[in-house]
Amino acid sequence: MTKRFCSHGLLGLLVWTLLLPATVRAQSPVTVQHTEGLIHGFLVLRTLEGEALADGELTQVARGDRVTSHLVFHFKDGSLHEETVVFSQRRNFRLISDHLLQKGPAFKHPMDVSIDGSTGQTTVRYTDDDGKDKEASERLKIPPDLANGIILILLKNIPPDTAQTKFSMVAATPKPRLVKLLVSPEGEDSFSVGASRHKATRFVLKVEIGGVAGVVAPLVGKQPPDTHVWIAGGDAPVFVKSEGSLYVGGPVWRIELASPSWPDH
Repeated sequence: MTKRFCSHGLLGLLVWTLLLPATVRAQSPVTVQHTEGLIHGFLVLRTLEGEALADGELTQVARGDRVTSHLVFHFKDGSLHEETVVFSQRRNFRLISDHLLQKGPAFKHPMDVSIDGSTGQTTVRYTDDDGKDKEASERLKIPPDLANGIILILLKNIPPDTAQTKFSMVAATPKPRLVKLLVSPEGEDSFSVGASRHKATRFVLKVEIGGVAGVVAPLVGKQPPDTHVWIAGGDAPVFVKSEGSLYVGGPVWRIELASPSWPDH
């Protein structure tokens, strides 16, 4: 069995925990507080020291209550991180499908993961530790609170007085399996745009592994740093930045909104 544990989603939310507080919100889909619409934005992926690694682009289109979101990061070394997610927003957010592709030298193990939210069919194509291409497929019973690919959208819709929220996620071990994602607000941080000052809520995200795997993981060194996400609230909540790994064992990278630059004339 390959030595890694692969998950997918915008931030590679791969954090292990054994002790979870008891006051956790019940498992249920998040109610739509802020509907998603047309978006075309630009992102940058950096090291924590500020070195730019990849240019990102996010496009999103809404037709009726169905939204299609496409995120891509093009790395300077030719690597690619690309995810397309389709979800509905009729009263609650529900995942319809998710497809994640990671390839190139930035990723130790290239992977291609597809989830069908209606049938539960999940397929993982990956490269093992010996460089051989493998495939694992499983039909899962998809819960209504599945968060793959839409975690940032869900964070924008969590009521500010919610101490903790738990979601379901499909992870690849490499065999697809369901795990729990624990989300907790840690406080507020200030940031500025020009002369204007704003505040963003800092969320910490942890993955709970059930059964024996959850007990063993921290003991064998598979406990990467927490993932943090900053969301500016108000009438129009918005993602500000995140810090976390895109894959297990990978470095902690920062994702931020990109500022356009113009050629001198």
